[in-house]
Order: sequence, then C-alpha cells, then structure tokens
Amino acid sequence: MTGRDHGEPPRPDVPPQQPPAPPGFGPAPQPYAPAAPVRAPRRGMPRERAAVVAALAAAALAVAGFGWAVLGGAGGDPEPSAAGGASASPPSSSSSAPVDKGDGKGTGTGPDTVDPNAGIKPGEAPIWLVENRVEVAGAGARQYGPWRVGEVVVRAVDKEVAGYGAADGREKWKVQLETPLCGVPKEPAAGGKLVVAVREGQGPTTHCNALRQIDLAAGKAGWKAPVPQENEYDRPLELQLAVSGDTVAVARSAVMSGFSATDGRKLFGTSKTGNCYPVAFGGGARLVLVRQCPDPGGAPGAVRPLLEEVDPATGAAKWGHAFGSGWTVGRILSSDPLVAAAYHSGRKVWSLTAFTTDGKVRSHGEAPFGTDQRCNGWGDGSGDMGGCPAAVADADTLYLAGGAPGRELGIDLTDHVIAVDLATGKEKWRANAPDGRRIWPMALEGGKVVAYLWPEGKAAGAVVALKPADGAQEVLLQSPAGAAGAQKVFFPHGARTAWAGGRLFLLNGRVKSPEPGLVHHALLSFGK
Repeated sequence: MTGRDHGEPPRPDVPPQQPPAPPGFGPAPQPYAPAAPVRAPRRGMPRERAAVVAALAAAALAVAGFGWAVLGGAGGDPEPSAAGGASASPPSSSSSAPVDKGDGKGTGTGPDTVDPNAGIKPGEAPIWLVENRVEVAGAGARQYGPWRVGEVVVRAVDKEVAGYGAADGREKWKVQLETPLCGVPKEPAAGGKLVVAVREGQGPTTHCNALRQIDLAAGKAGWKAPVPQENEYDRPLELQLAVSGDTVAVARSAVMSGFSATDGRKLFGTSKTGNCYPVAFGGGARLVLVRQCPDPGGAPGAVRPLLEEVDPATGAAKWGHAFGSGWTVGRILSSDPLVAAAYHSGRKVWSLTAFTTDGKVRSHGEAPFGTDQRCNGWGDGSGDMGGCPAAVADADTLYLAGGAPGRELGIDLTDHVIAVDLATGKEKWRANAPDGRRIWPMALEGGKVVAYLWPEGKAAGAVVALKPADGAQEVLLQSPAGAAGAQKVFFPHGARTAWAGGRLFLLNGRVKSPEPGLVHHALLSFGK
C-alpha cells in the first residue's frame, strides 16, 4: 500500500466568511484570487535595475517570513530560501557565522537565519527550531513524528531517528538505520518502543520486508525481524502500521499480520472473513481492521467496506459492521470511543459513525460541514487510518477541525472547531477561529479542548483552550510575532502536531536535503 506524501505547499485558502452559519451547516464558499508571486529579476537586465528589484523582492519575502541567500548562480541572481527562523542544530562546517538557538538569548545573526524570538514580549512563549540536516533522495522525503517521550521529542526521516531536548531542541541522540523507512505507525507502543518498517535495500523500489524496534526513551535500536510473505504476491513497497497494546499490526494490499512490539515475534497472519480481504488497520485503544468485501448489489468487481474490531493477540474478529454500497472507510478519528469517517465519492458526501464498545452503531449521519481530506480520507490515498491531524474525542463528543463545505469532499481551510454529539450525531456547537485562521484540535486536558491556532498575516501561531460546553476560547500560549514567518513554512497539508507537557510540537510532513544558504525547517516547538 503506497501513499503519497502531503508536505507540498498549501493551496491559497478561502477567505473567512462573515455571516454566522445555522447549526449543522457551514456558509457557502466564495471565490478567491491567489496573491501574485514575488519574482526574482530576469537575467540580462541592467545590473543597477537588477539590484533594486532584488532588494525590493528580498524585503517583500522577509516580511513574509522568508530569507534570501546568494547561491552563486549564473549572473549572481539570488534565489529564495525557506528560512524564517534560526535552527537549534549546530551550524554546518561551511559557515562560521553564529546560528541562533531559538531560546530567546541568541543574536539572530547569520547569512540565512532570522531570530524568531526577536521582539518577544512578556508572557509570550519563545520558540526553538530544528532544521533538517539529513541527506535524502530526490526532491525530498516524508518525515514522521513528533513523539514526546519524557524530556525528549523524536522525529524520523529516511534512515535516521533522532531525539531532541523538549525544552531547547538540542540533539540528544541519533539512531542510524541500514536502509530507509517504509512504514511508521502514528504512535509508539508502551514504554516508548517505536516499531518501524524498513526496506531490504537503498532504492525507493526495493521491497519493504522487515520491522525494526527503536527504544525512544533510551535512544537505541532494538530487535529486527523479517515480515514473512503471506502469499506469493506479498512483495510490498510500503507497509501501513498501527499499534494497539503490545501489537504492531501490519497491512498491505490484501494481506495482514501482527507482531509483538516487545520482541518482534509474529502473533498472527492473514485471516479471511468470507471473500473479504484486509486493506488497512487503525490503532489505539482498539485494533480496528478495514476489509473490502464483494458488493452483491453492485457492478461486477464492486466492493463495499467491512469494519471489524480484532483481538490484538490473535487477529480474530470480535465484531463487524458493513457499510453501504459506494462508501469507503477513510479514517478512524477516535479509537475510544470508536468513531469512523467514511465518504461516498459518487454523491460527494461524507459521514461520521460512532460505535458502542460491542460494535453497535451509536450514531450515524452525513456531515453537513467540510473537513480536511486527511480527516475523511477522500483523495488521500495513504491508507493511513490514523492520518487525521485535527480530531480528538471524549466519552460523549467528537471535536473536529472543519469549515464551509467545498465543491469537493476535502477542503483547504478548517477555520472552526466543530463539536459533534456522539449519542445523536448532531452538531453541538462550532467555535470560530479568529480572523478566519486555521485551527486544529490536538488534545483534551483539564476538561478543555487544546487546539493549535495557525499563523496568519503578521499574527504568529498560538495554543488556545476551548470550553467543551460552548467552545469559548482562551489563549494558553502565544508565540512571538517574529516567529510567524518560520511557522508559515510548516505546510498544513503534511504537518503534524503534538501537545505534551505544556508544549506544542509542530513537524513538517516533508523535508529536503540540506543546501548551502538554505534552511529547511523540520521541527518547531514553543511552550513552558
């Protein structure tokens, strides 16, 4: 099961809508016009004019949070850099200029750095940034994480898993793998034991045929175990992994298996439910399996999904729920309580289904609002059942990032937190993000919903708390205004967040190899 990466720059957002929406419905989308790009001077123009144009373009990009670095191209034309803040990593050997550590104490000087904490005000939370220094193939590589374990936050990319101090972003340890990653679960198993899939060779077309354990608490590699073929066609390029308890469940096209996160021994292999074949797992408090089954009322070859809860120790089904013709199970938004998102590509609608602990439907309804395609699974293609970065749930309510419905099933701008009653499937309330900014629920803490408020314009990112009764908001953490530019290069279409120990951690979904004069931000944090 191969999945495309989602670290590409976002498309222009739909501007915020002013009229309040009636309960259960979002305002109609309005047309928008993308901003005109800032262009570098054309080659061959007079040197004086080129210098003026370059200076103006550099100033414009600096305001937007980007820096310029002269890379020595033909004619000395400058090129834009993805800079916007300083790195917490040590400077490269090719540069003797100081690099700000993002702790509010540095100078912010250097050829390709800007101090993200410049002008910090009392009460604002200083940020730190880590730039990518891993050499990756081609145009970039997918990045995984972030995971906080104790006082360390961890990211993984290509053949490297690295831990950084949660408070300051300084590298604490690094584990180098022999071959690249080809599958990573959303969360590690108990005790910070992360089990990843690795390739049998170096190239992107080599098969994905082994699991490797990494102890994130100790920063050391553990066991390595092969993933035996379940049949002669079982030669995947990617594996989709999910963790529940001590089990690491592995899904690929029409095949599944389970392994112990403690020692790597195989627990179960592919099982059959009639003529249904497995396609994806969802992890967490419950291990959920999605199968595709023949659709008796459809065209020849048509399928319909079956959602099962399975025993993590044996892979045996505890119960199953069949969805209707034309539906696809796209995401597991919560495992406890269990909530699934499904979509119907023909009718251009998507739905939310909540289940009881014994598999009965608690509530079901087609959603009258829009959400990100990573939260309903439409058009995503990754098969990652836990891929939604903006949904949390308590016993009675799902809190999901949403907004006005679009022409397609996935929308760009999620400028609301929408509370859905799991007993009825109806909307309880929706909380508007200020100034039409993107907002993502991340966690439930102290009886409140903790959400990341993305930067917009000159406003930097913040962490807010919403009251579960009505969505009333209060700011928990505000990052400095000088950090807005650095935060804007964390593209929402691939980014992931984590909230742990009073700190926000923001991870770019895709990174490029280090380049002279260019900064590729990989990880950002601010908090206590």
